[in-house]
Amino acid sequence: MSKTLFITFLLFNLIYSQNSTLMNQTIYQFSIEDINGDTFNFSNLKGKKIMIVNTASKCGLTPQYDKLQKLYEKYKNDNFIIIGFPANDFLSQEPGTNDEIASFCKKNYGVTFPIMSKISVKGKDMHPIFNFLTKKKLNGYKDSFVMWNFQKYLINSNGLLEKIVSPWTTPFDDKILSWIEEK
Repeated sequence: MSKTLFITFLLFNLIYSQNSTLMNQTIYQFSIEDINGDTFNFSNLKGKKIMIVNTASKCGLTPQYDKLQKLYEKYKNDNFIIIGFPANDFLSQEPGTNDEIASFCKKNYGVTFPIMSKISVKGKDMHPIFNFLTKKKLNGYKDSFVMWNFQKYLINSNGLLEKIVSPWTTPFDDKILSWIEEK
């Protein structure tokens, strides 16, 4: 084997192994602060299907909290969980503090699914979990961007991103229900 061919072969293997390592990441690598200031470890969710939703309290889509809560109640005993991530990235529609957000969610929608501390889901200060969700080189699925509040990321029971659902798609849409119910 020529020296040039050998070096090319080594470089290809190095690049391939680095990319495949990146693409084998899962949601389980993340720990984040929840709305109460406690640590929430995604590694504790192994074996569950996870819906991650960026949320806001002053958005036209805010009533989706009600449907999200009903969906959570219906499937929470079937290895399914919803995780809300408040974000103020779209027209300042989540201006509140963590305490104000928690109170709003509980009082207005009876939310019992986990809500995390307010983060950014786009731009220079994008939280690492949304960097993972939106970059194919990290999630192994596809590149995307968060279009608006209430975009949904569906993570399979192996911790891998499997679907991205539009903010305007309601939580009880057939594509979401069939995903939750498929074994």
